[in-house]
Amino acid sequence: MKTRDKILLKSLELFNELGERKVTTNHIAAGLGISPGNLYYHFRNKEEIIFELFCRYEQQTLGLLMAPEDRPLTYADKIGYFEGILGNMWDYRFLHRDLEHLMADNLPLQERYRLFALQVMGQGQRIYQRLAESGLIEARADEVTALILNIWIIVTSWIPFLLTSGMFGQEAAINRDLVKRGIYQILLLEAPYLRGEALDKLPEMKARYGGVAEPAPAQKSA
Repeated sequence: MKTRDKILLKSLELFNELGERKVTTNHIAAGLGISPGNLYYHFRNKEEIIFELFCRYEQQTLGLLMAPEDRPLTYADKIGYFEGILGNMWDYRFLHRDLEHLMADNLPLQERYRLFALQVMGQGQRIYQRLAESGLIEARADEVTALILNIWIIVTSWIPFLLTSGMFGQEAAINRDLVKRGIYQILLLEAPYLRGEALDKLPEMKARYGGVAEPAPAQKSA
């Protein structure tokens, strides 16, 4: 593996584990057993590393949202989109946790992310149009637009919510199951529009994803 790729993988590992703000280029270099000068040969600063990691996240996410043109979309495709996107969220969770901070000082990232958001929502609308053609959902165009926007809000804010709300008893750490609990929230958004096999299997899907984490009981005031 090339040194550049090793730097990106180690950076992703440290950013996910510790949070981007706590990781310096010296930490990354030390984690790899290379000199800071060697790291700077490949990346001038941490912002360049973050931008490159986002580009990889962007490429993987947009690739996951491609709809096949040679056949109708199926229920399995629908679940595959959810699993893929939320799996990708877990792999790059530092981006969701620290996004506002990351974008504040990185103009190229700001511009790239805003274009990415439009692309994702556009591809999402196309997927739901194809699901409608397959008889798996029934919704007006304006309802699909609203649904996509609400799904985007859940996907992009779910990790900060987990870290700040204490809803699932997690104050400082998250795990993959908690991230996947976001699928349950999306299922509830979709429920009024589901038809056919998607509607038939809704109880099964709610049980699968709603059971991975239960909200912590409310604390009684003294």
